[in-house]
Amino acid sequence: MMKQFHVVTAFPNMFENVFGESILKRAQDKGLAKIEVHDLRDFTFDKHKTVDDYPFGGGSGMILKPEPIFLCVENILENYELGNPRIILTSPAGRVFNQAYANEMAADDRDMIIICGHYKGVDERVREHLATEEISIGDFILTGGEIPTMAIVDAVVRLLPGVLGDFDSAASDSFQTGTLDHPHYTRPRDFRGMKVPDVLLSGNHAKIEAWRREMALKRTRERRSDLLEKNDEKNNA
Repeated sequence: MMKQFHVVTAFPNMFENVFGESILKRAQDKGLAKIEVHDLRDFTFDKHKTVDDYPFGGGSGMILKPEPIFLCVENILENYELGNPRIILTSPAGRVFNQAYANEMAADDRDMIIICGHYKGVDERVREHLATEEISIGDFILTGGEIPTMAIVDAVVRLLPGVLGDFDSAASDSFQTGTLDHPHYTRPRDFRGMKVPDVLLSGNHAKIEAWRREMALKRTRERRSDLLEKNDEKNNA
């Protein structure tokens, strides 16, 4: 079944190359995902196609206006068969996006409309009366929600059934198993005196898998011990 992603943004050109390359392109070519980008400026009525304005009460920055956002989302709902889609607002105040969240979205039959925040913020009425959830990709500030939207769509699409083949399956990716990924090597076997570990050349698949698990745990302990602590908490719950 095809999953639809509709992106609402004032900067549609930012998405052209990202959504038209690699795995995202393959998913669309296979009919497994449909990704549409909608220009917020198409839903304005002044000659300057204004999508932002000064905040009531004063203060710095510009705020995205509610009218074009509501009109754009309503247009999507009227012209595409989406059923009851998730309407997502990218926001620093949102739930932090992670691999578990991506898995949950990929398993959800609902299509997605993602509203890209921008400028100083978005009119609160969008958050209160239109969006069904808010997502943040971390505790840092970006110019807008376009880059977070790219990350969310990419993370979810690659998990859809049939998008990845067995060779590049997402099942063994970092975070899917609760650890970072193990080290990877390819040809040449000896590059400037830096050699591939002998175990990977042994042909003994049991030993190779044991080495990979050991290296994944070692790397996770050294770099992201918090992941192992979370696993312990889940196992003891």
